[in-house]
Amino acid sequence: MKKLIGNAVVGQSGGPTAAINATLAGVIRGVLENVGDGAIGTLYGMRNGVEGLLEERLINLNEYFADPAKLDMLEHTPAAALGSCRKKLPKLGENDAVFEKLLAIFKKYDIRYFFYIGGNDSMDTVAKLSAYTKNHDYEMCIMGVPKTIDNDLVVTDHTPGFGSAAKYIAVTLQEIIRDCAVYTVPAVTIVEIMGRDAGWLTAAAGIGLATGAPVPDLVYLPERAFNKEEFFADVRAALAKHPNVVIAVSEGIRFADGTYVCEGFGIASTDAFGHKQLSGTGKALEHAVKAELGCKVRSVELNIPQRCGAHIASATDIAESVDVGREAVRAAASGVTREMMTILRDSTRPYRYHIGHSDVSAIANQIKAVPAEFINARANHVTLACAEYLLPLIAGEAAPTYKDGLPQFLIME
Repeated sequence: MKKLIGNAVVGQSGGPTAAINATLAGVIRGVLENVGDGAIGTLYGMRNGVEGLLEERLINLNEYFADPAKLDMLEHTPAAALGSCRKKLPKLGENDAVFEKLLAIFKKYDIRYFFYIGGNDSMDTVAKLSAYTKNHDYEMCIMGVPKTIDNDLVVTDHTPGFGSAAKYIAVTLQEIIRDCAVYTVPAVTIVEIMGRDAGWLTAAAGIGLATGAPVPDLVYLPERAFNKEEFFADVRAALAKHPNVVIAVSEGIRFADGTYVCEGFGIASTDAFGHKQLSGTGKALEHAVKAELGCKVRSVELNIPQRCGAHIASATDIAESVDVGREAVRAAASGVTREMMTILRDSTRPYRYHIGHSDVSAIANQIKAVPAEFINARANHVTLACAEYLLPLIAGEAAPTYKDGLPQFLIME
C-alpha cells in the first residue's frame, strides 16, 4: 500500500489491564513524535471502543496530551482511560449497515489509520473491519494492537497486560501462602484465578519454582481435564505433608465431558461473544473438599484486582506495552495493514525481544493454550520450564506516583 496521509483513530476494547493505557500512550507518543514522517495528522480517541465510534464520541488526543506530564501519568494508570466495550460486529453480509456507517465516519473525519487495542474478541473486530474495507473504495491502514491478561493470543510470544497480572498473582500467592502457614490446624485454601480457556494466569502462581520461593501445593489449569477423585487424592497427600495446603485453580477448569467445575453451583451466563461468564469454581471446590475430607476449607477469588494492579505492575510489561503502541504507528505509517502487532522472544536468559506483526485474520478467534511441557504429568502443577519462561515477564516494578499515600491516576473526563 502507498503511504497514506490523513488522521487516525485509536480505541480500547475488552477487559481492562494494568498496561492497556501504556499501549495507548505508545500510540499517542508515536503520533506526537512523528514516527510516520507526517503521515498522521490528528489522532482521535474513540470513547468506549467501536461502540463509541459509531456514535462519533471522539476526543482529539493531540490536544489532550499536549502536556507530556499527562502522558507519563497515563502510562501508569490502570484500566482503559478511553473506556471500553464488548460490542461484537456482525458477520459480513448479515448487517453491513454497521460497516457502512463506520466507513462514512472514517470519510467524515478523514481517518486513514485505525488502531484497536484489545484481546481475542477485539482482533475479531479488526479482522472483520479489515475484510470489509479491503473491498471498498477507501484506503486505510487497520491495525490490531494486542492486550489481554489471559495471554491467549496466538503468534505473539505473550501479550501486553499479562506480565503485570502474572506479577500480581505470583506476589499475592506468596502472601497467601505466608498467611496460611501460621496455623497448625489442618486447613485447605483454594485460590480461584481468571482464565476461561487458557491457564496462563493460574500458571503464574507457580513462578516461584524458578526462584526457590514457596508455591501452591497444587495448581490446576483448564488445559487438562479435572478429575475429582484424583483431586481429593492430591489434597490428602498434600495434607499428609503439612497442615496448610494452598491450591490455585483456573476459573475455567472442566471435567472430561467438558462441563465446567463451577456449573451447577454458580450462575452461568454468557457475554456478547457467547462466552460463558464463570464464577464459583473456588467455592464449588471448597464445599466439595469440606464434604469429602471434613477439614477446614476456605476459598479466595482474586476477581478483578488481578486485572488492574498498577501498584505492582511489571516494569517489563509497561515498557513492552509502550513499545508495541509506538511500533504500531510506525508499521501502519509504512503501509502495513490488516495485521496485529506481536512480541517475539529472542532469548530468555538474558531476556530479549523484538516487535513484529502478523496477519490478524489468522489470529482472531484462536486460543493459545499453555503447552504440554509446561504442565506436569499428574496435571496438578506447572513445570520448572513454565516458571522459567514466565519469570522475565514480571521483572521490575513500575509503580505510579503517589500523593498523600494514594496513587495518582489519570482520569479522562
